[in-house]
Formats: sequence, structure tokens, C-alpha cells
Amino acid sequence: MSDLQKYIEKRKKLDKEFAENFDKGYEEFKIGEMLKQARVETGMTQEDLATKLHTKKSAISRIENHAQDIKLSTLQNFANILGKELKIQIV
Repeated sequence: MSDLQKYIEKRKKLDKEFAENFDKGYEEFKIGEMLKQARVETGMTQEDLATKLHTKKSAISRIENHAQDIKLSTLQNFANILGKELKIQIV
């Protein structure tokens, strides 16, 4: 475990609000990063994807960097254009 991971775990144990906010923020980051990786794997730029989604490059950047409150239909369109399948799980 890295020093950063140790610090995060210690801080989460000491500060309930930090723990809740950290976990929520991490989930948003993870979704955005997964979308970005899928786009990069296909060789598309943000501009390419934006054109196909009929939006602006800045909207794609916002989704990839701040993936909060994304509509399910937007995620589905994003996946379809990249030739991917969107799967959602509740665990």
C-alpha cells in the first residue's frame, strides 16, 4: 500500500465526512476515466466524439473530468458511438 493510500485510509477512519465525500468523488472520477479510456482505445479524439454526439468538445471534456449527473441516454450514446456496450450493475 502506498503512502497516499495509507493516508487516505487513515483520514477516512478519522473523518466520516471526508470518507463519504471521497468515495462519492472517486466513483465520479472512475466513471469519467472509464469513458475516457474507452474513447482513447477507439482512437477517437474528444472532438471526433463531440461531432458524432452533436455536441462540443468542452462537453466531452466535462463528462470525462467531472462525470456527475450524466443522463443514462448520454452514457448509452457515448458507448454506442464507441462501439461498446453499456452495462450497469447494482451490487
